[in-house]
Amino acid sequence: MTIVAKKLAGIGQYGLWVARFVRAVITHGPPKGQTLHEAYRIGVKSLPILVIISAFVGTNLALQGYNAFKPIGGQRLVGMFVALAGVREMAPIIAAAMIAAKAGTEMASQIGIMRIREQIDALEVMAVNPLAYLVAPRMIGIMLMLPALTIIAIFVMLTAAYTVSVYQLGLPGHEFIHFASEIIEPVDFLYGAIKAMFFGLIICTISCYHGFHCTKGPEGVGAATNRAVVTSSVICIVLNYFVSELLYGGAL
Repeated sequence: MTIVAKKLAGIGQYGLWVARFVRAVITHGPPKGQTLHEAYRIGVKSLPILVIISAFVGTNLALQGYNAFKPIGGQRLVGMFVALAGVREMAPIIAAAMIAAKAGTEMASQIGIMRIREQIDALEVMAVNPLAYLVAPRMIGIMLMLPALTIIAIFVMLTAAYTVSVYQLGLPGHEFIHFASEIIEPVDFLYGAIKAMFFGLIICTISCYHGFHCTKGPEGVGAATNRAVVTSSVICIVLNYFVSELLYGGAL
């Protein structure tokens, strides 16, 4: 079988698995009491690293925007540049990449370990649907928390960029706020949350899919985890373009 045929077969298997997951959720529903635990694990435990990454991305955006606009005398447009790049594009994709690297790997490895220990088979023997029991709480948790993390990333990014622009680069604070608020509208925050929900859907389904199809042994868990984070990160980055085109169209 050629590489292309294998990839197409893998996509087909993933699609069938997602269809079984949707049917399982409709039939059985997510287990009660697990969703909040997953939301806490995915969201709250990921918050410190998200704040650090977002802060330094914001400082870099301010610095590079200042250097780009300075030769043409447009330093005061730094706020517009940071707001446009950060709110519309950087914050959603940074939050998604961080969640894919942290929560996505945890999903794939945890479910993969359950697979090789035959715990998933035990759930089936006890007439518990493993897709509804294991995947549904993670799906709801990530789709609740990733939009919230994206909004936090936006706030941290803008705050860090403002601090660098005003106290390091010497730009007037009111100009930064004025130009940032001129380019960004409230709907942009909604669009960022919509992007985050799409990304959460991709990260959860791909990570759990690779965990469910993990092969035997520690090597199998490691390989499944690696495939999960690489595949979900790449798809989120590619999907970001199409979602931006759908939401903004010619406005970008």
